[in-house]
Amino acid sequence: MDITSILYPVLSVGGLGVVFGAGLGFAGKVFAVEEDPRIGEVLGCLPGANCGGCGYPGCGGLASSIVAGTAPVNACPVGGAAAAAKIAEVMGVAAGDSEKMVAHVACKGTCDKAKSKYEYFGMSNCTMASQLAGGGAKGCSYGCLGLGSCADACAFGAIEVVDGIAVVDPEKCVACGKCVSACPKKLIALKPESKKTVVNCSSKDMGKTVIANCSVGCIGCKICEKECKFDAIHVENNIATIDYTKCKDCGLCAMKCPKNVIFNPRIEAMKAKKAAEAAAAAEAAKAEEAKAE
Repeated sequence: MDITSILYPVLSVGGLGVVFGAGLGFAGKVFAVEEDPRIGEVLGCLPGANCGGCGYPGCGGLASSIVAGTAPVNACPVGGAAAAAKIAEVMGVAAGDSEKMVAHVACKGTCDKAKSKYEYFGMSNCTMASQLAGGGAKGCSYGCLGLGSCADACAFGAIEVVDGIAVVDPEKCVACGKCVSACPKKLIALKPESKKTVVNCSSKDMGKTVIANCSVGCIGCKICEKECKFDAIHVENNIATIDYTKCKDCGLCAMKCPKNVIFNPRIEAMKAKKAAEAAAAAEAAKAEEAKAE
């Protein structure tokens, strides 16, 4: 076989590769878009979690958006105020105030308080379970299924299932929003960390149905709405909803709620103290009666 019959095609292809490569290199230089060096600096200020909690495609996407002016410097929920201050310095702007947010699970229907329609033996996945008859095994079709899809979605170990209910650790929560997206029942929402009053129910059923399925469900009685002095809580679609821009954390709604659906730590401590005092008084009365006999 004549070697030239092989050599010429190889050299021809190689030559074409060199020509095209040079052409692409030239085109790359001509049409190159210079990246703003601040993007790299902003990216260095971000935590690198790439959680998407900011609403942008990872930390790189957020950095580009901040430099482009389409995202605020305090858009990263994971980095918080510290990251915002560094980014503001890079951008030469004021960081602005950004309150820390935390996730809250609006359901307290634990195993002893909420009824079940049937026993579930499927995969530990809330989305799959919610597609079964009645929206899952729980009697309340709006209640937490307790299969841990939210916990699986959390990269920070801030949420776990306790007694059949998802529970958030506010110290670990970075408000990335992954648990919010993972919950098929839409029970989880972000709220300002400083606001302590919460509604621990999401049921939109009528009161009679709620009572039949859960001992700690909102019955839509509107007592909380009537008692609030700041117009911060209203019953909509049979469920109490708090407007945190108006809420003063006075706890009056929590104190008056007949089903203990609304929680405020100060009011809860007060109730516990009164219960302890009542129990002590009852014991003392029993002791006095025993003496008298």
